[in-house]
Amino acid sequence: VQLQASGGGLVQAGGSLRLSCAVSGNIFTPNFMAWHRQAPGKQRELVARFTSDGSTNYDNSVKGRFTISRDNAKKTVYLQMNNLKPEDTAVYFCQNYYYGYWGQGTLVTVSS
Repeated sequence: VQLQASGGGLVQAGGSLRLSCAVSGNIFTPNFMAWHRQAPGKQRELVARFTSDGSTNYDNSVKGRFTISRDNAKKTVYLQMNNLKPEDTAVYFCQNYYYGYWGQGTLVTVSS
């Protein structure tokens, strides 16, 4: 199983990006997918995730701005990020937290 994250880049504050996480292999458990991020010099933190009943959880810092979604047919999970702020700058990782698989990370840089 591989998780391939993409969609990062450089954006001005207030802008938007959509990250994608494509899952290859026979295991796709959409209710156990999550996005994390790690800013320079900081610990990795959970940004958003699906829970076992299919609902969503968000870190307070991104509520109302970020949306996690998925396309089961494409085995892809997305993170729509709106109204980006410089403090959102980080490497973003997707994860299957049931099996403990991680993607390679995609860098998001938000300029002020």
